[in-house]
Amino acid sequence: MSEPIISVSGLRGIVGESLTPLVAASYVGAFAGVLGPGPVVVSRDGRPSGRMLAAVVSGALAACGRDVWYADLAATPTLGVLVQTLGAAGGIQISASHNPPPYNGLKLFRRDGRVLPAADGQPVLEAYRRLRASGPSAEAGPWVAADRLGGITTLADTVSAHLGRVLATVDVEAIRARRFRVLLDSNAGAGSVLGRRLLAALGCEAIVLGGEPHGRFLHPPEPTAENLRGVSAQVMAAGAAIGFCQDPDADRLAIIDERGRYIGEEYTVALCAEHVLTQRRGPVVTNCATSRMTEDIAGRAGVPFARSAVGEANVVDRMLATGAVFGGEGNGGPIDPRVVLVRDSFVGMALVLDAMARRGVPVSELAAGLPRYEIVKRTVKLPPEQLAATCAALAERWPEARLDRQDGLRLDWPDRWLIVRGSNTEPIARIIAEAPTQAAAEELVVRAMKVAEAAAS
Repeated sequence: MSEPIISVSGLRGIVGESLTPLVAASYVGAFAGVLGPGPVVVSRDGRPSGRMLAAVVSGALAACGRDVWYADLAATPTLGVLVQTLGAAGGIQISASHNPPPYNGLKLFRRDGRVLPAADGQPVLEAYRRLRASGPSAEAGPWVAADRLGGITTLADTVSAHLGRVLATVDVEAIRARRFRVLLDSNAGAGSVLGRRLLAALGCEAIVLGGEPHGRFLHPPEPTAENLRGVSAQVMAAGAAIGFCQDPDADRLAIIDERGRYIGEEYTVALCAEHVLTQRRGPVVTNCATSRMTEDIAGRAGVPFARSAVGEANVVDRMLATGAVFGGEGNGGPIDPRVVLVRDSFVGMALVLDAMARRGVPVSELAAGLPRYEIVKRTVKLPPEQLAATCAALAERWPEARLDRQDGLRLDWPDRWLIVRGSNTEPIARIIAEAPTQAAAEELVVRAMKVAEAAAS
């Protein structure tokens, strides 16, 4: 891997290979060059390489004449809140999300506390490419003279603002009265920094796994059923009412019920949306690869529902356009605009505990009350230039389906759907299907894979 994976809102790569100090400094310089005036907030998840990159990022910003407010260890949504509340020009989160330990990355934030959307990120990407192409030429960079260098200040309190916003969305006293025993799996990432304080403020008895944010993960970092088998057993052994499992930068949340059953990431947004809609009415948005559960919940509540292309920035764009009261992605990323327009595991934790407390039922019963579907996800090797032919063949194969082309091709039927979309980083296509039964979803995926393979041959 010689080049980092770059998008309009950030980059990630293998430290020392595709992600080097020079790459990081060039990317930060490009970002600083397009920002409006003001300081930049910098934070990191617990990965061991984060300290080095934080020094590089902060130094590069100072070399561009930018003052830096350094938050050190913080969750990605916490950075969004800090940028917004401090009135910063932007922010940079150092994290590779759920990627393996050798990876790290930089995620860019706008002045309003959200991840950079395409319109703002494209100039950064172009500036970065110009910097890299120019080599070490000082004239081509945004660097300033010694008398104009920025300063670096470490923030003393990084979580109070975020904590206060999350608590304001729920009935704190109702949750405290239940004295829930909660197992929190932060997996040595940044989630425990705010996670412990949130659960304490809600009167919960917290059992924390991986509570030291040193980045030496206790299990593979993506919060999938396979990776969380050991955690599921610990939830049951501890007699916990619920298990909350975060990814390393704590913008995603998977849930384990009181019986040790992995409910999963797709249920997080659906559970939260259902509860929010009992308190507030308004549009709901998810991306086009997220379970239909949330769409059905919006339909039952009689509120508008909209889909976006895959990607947090795309969901937020659609939320702003529709005035949504809630949104998210099926990877366990709820977005509550009352807190911050960023995927937020803490929002998920608080809302689910609030639903349990107000209704007086366990999380297993809340999940059982949701619309029931089975989802299957696969990948197939498919060069980008062959994706269009595959999508055309699929549309011809199922002419009765409703088509959505905003991200690859999505086909909808009354009780099931299928999406085929290209990867932004690999010569593959992602094929996802959801149906009332596992067998029906598998059948859709198998048929779609045959069409894709024929197009690639």
